[in-house]
Amino acid sequence: MDDSMSWPNDPLFYELYALFLEARGQLHEAVKVYQMGIARSFSHAGGARLQKAQAAFLARLSHIIATASPEADNGDQKKLGETYVNPWSTYTMNDLLEKIRSQLMKYDGYYLSPKAYSGKVALSSRNLSRNKVIEIGRKKYQIKGCAGQGGFAQVFKAHVDSNPDEVVALKIQKPGFPWEFHMYRQLDLRIVDSLRHAFGFAYRMHVYADCSILICDYLSHGTLQDAINSYLVNGKTMEEVLCIYYTIEMLRMLETLHAVGIIHGDFKADNLLIRYARDDLSINGFMDHSGPWSAQGLCLVDWGRGIDLHLFPDNTIFKGDCRTSGFRCVEMQEDKPWRYQVDIYGLCVVVHMMLHGSYMEIEKRISSDGSYLYQPKSTFKRYWNVDLWKNMFTKLLNMGPGNHDMTLLRSVRQSFEDYMSSNKQLIQKLKELLVRQRSSLCSA
Repeated sequence: MDDSMSWPNDPLFYELYALFLEARGQLHEAVKVYQMGIARSFSHAGGARLQKAQAAFLARLSHIIATASPEADNGDQKKLGETYVNPWSTYTMNDLLEKIRSQLMKYDGYYLSPKAYSGKVALSSRNLSRNKVIEIGRKKYQIKGCAGQGGFAQVFKAHVDSNPDEVVALKIQKPGFPWEFHMYRQLDLRIVDSLRHAFGFAYRMHVYADCSILICDYLSHGTLQDAINSYLVNGKTMEEVLCIYYTIEMLRMLETLHAVGIIHGDFKADNLLIRYARDDLSINGFMDHSGPWSAQGLCLVDWGRGIDLHLFPDNTIFKGDCRTSGFRCVEMQEDKPWRYQVDIYGLCVVVHMMLHGSYMEIEKRISSDGSYLYQPKSTFKRYWNVDLWKNMFTKLLNMGPGNHDMTLLRSVRQSFEDYMSSNKQLIQKLKELLVRQRSSLCSA
């Protein structure tokens, strides 16, 4: 689409052109045409018609996305008297948003407008260049750069009221999607204060007719994927003691989340931001996760695919495909029901990436009792603590159909912690590696 061309001031033109693009399968371009048309100052009747046409288009777009999955669009599948729910289907998400509608309105920091965003600067990557200022809810945000981009959302680093000491992340999503804000507020309610900093914070969400803007905290030290890549560019992989440390952190995260009825649903290294403690780390605080160690570690963000189990009947099991290459759990690959496995498989993939520098491929192997076990295809290096890693992958890739995984996660975490505590030199080496990593990533 040529943004430099002269566009007529006629809402019918935008409606018909968007329909033409939709018919040709150019859905992203059609979205932009609707947004451009609504942004122009048409008469009330013309603008209302175009907004109605856009709403119908977005409904069709949601249907296209949902029906790309083999699950039925109503989100449910039935087999032998059991009901499986696709937590990400259009039907399920619409039903959940309707359930929490009144609750959303009560959340601190939630603002809903029936109108399209009408700021002076359009919310697009082309317009949101460095140092541009946008106004959201009587606050001004100075854009300092793009921090990430997905299919329907962009994340920008911004200074609040041009104050460099007040830095936030702005997540702009089209069409608007308030579900993520619900997940953040449920984290506030369910996670104890001492662990809350490991899951990101959201301050406000502004939902408009054409988009939503989530304002959340900004961590400047990069992601776990960045840390992995910093080794790969030099033809290396992460040191084993650092892999163990981040594995412990991730296991603790999932224990905490699953214990309070929350599933992240998109657990990967790109969504794990790195946190560094302000004070020096000590050997003594490692085991009980106290002192500076409590401020050190990872922060899990991007809750758009989060699952709130409290909104489903007890013991609900799911059957839907995340369709994220490399992160489809065994159950998704074999069209079987799942629950916590979506997060746990993601953890295994991240661990594999730290150890081997590549995505995990799995295979079935026959065990000593004749049953089959899933294992990574990659072999472990002889100088690693092979028993630890084999134990972790064997247990986590071969979870039974039961719903309670906290005991399993805790036992695996404690096996790594016991190994670290058996030799204080390992913790000393870990401290040195974290200092070196911080220096490397923050100077990049």
